Amino acid sequence: MLCRRSLIAASIALPFAAQAQGSFRSFLAEVSREAWAAGVPSRISASAFLGLMPDPEVIERDQTQPEFTLTWAQYRARVLPPSRIANGRQAFLDNTSLLHNIGLNYGVDPGVILAIWGIESNYGANKGKFQLIRSLATLAYQGRRGGYFKSELINALKILADGYATQDMLLSGWAGAMGQPQFMPSSYLKSAVDFEGTGRRDIWNSVPDTLASIANYLAQHGWQRGESWGEPVTYSPGSMAPGDKILTPDAASPDLIYLTHPNFGVIKRYNPSDFYALAVGLLADAVV
Repeated sequence: MLCRRSLIAASIALPFAAQAQGSFRSFLAEVSREAWAAGVPSRISASAFLGLMPDPEVIERDQTQPEFTLTWAQYRARVLPPSRIANGRQAFLDNTSLLHNIGLNYGVDPGVILAIWGIESNYGANKGKFQLIRSLATLAYQGRRGGYFKSELINALKILADGYATQDMLLSGWAGAMGQPQFMPSSYLKSAVDFEGTGRRDIWNSVPDTLASIANYLAQHGWQRGESWGEPVTYSPGSMAPGDKILTPDAASPDLIYLTHPNFGVIKRYNPSDFYALAVGLLADAVV
């Protein structure tokens, strides 16, 4: 007997099978033309799209995302387990000199760089298992935000055209976030750096490139050198510096208060969730 997950995947796969030889191929041809107009050689698109079929698992995940809200306590337990803190402390010991150099170059707190690396990919252990081009093409064709994903698909083709990665290297999460820092292709093109000096901005295999790219992203979005993300406070201060905000993440614990500074908002440019940015800040404080 098929499980419910298998039945969902099968129901998604059937219309794809019928469409793939028609409208999906036409869609890819349209993307190829737009990519060519953006400077991507036709041979790059032709190679990337050769035999390409939509990925039913990507659509299943897009259509069946859980609709629930975690409390701060639940989120913290999930994102900041003791193992992640312990592994982060070891990662800091293993990369102290590298993080120091990156911090000096970009003016970003090494602890925050390390914390984002830990939360995004478990310090490089989880780089994604999906084929980037296939995932983005699927979401651009069938997803809820087709225009956004088509733009990211063209950016992925630019990465191939510029020789920054091969198609085999382009692994991602189901929604197209790539490599150890989990960059979308547009973020890769704007923020990824070749810190190791190999001639390739390798956020999949190079720890120096990964950590420096995270730092560069934060610096580009306004990180203030020498300033912290925030700190816990026992009460809401009567006056605050410009850009400071009070955060009470847990309605059940009104005495749990954090005073956040402008760099907290910069962390939120990586992920707009208050919980995410708070988890990054707390992990940064715990591992360095």
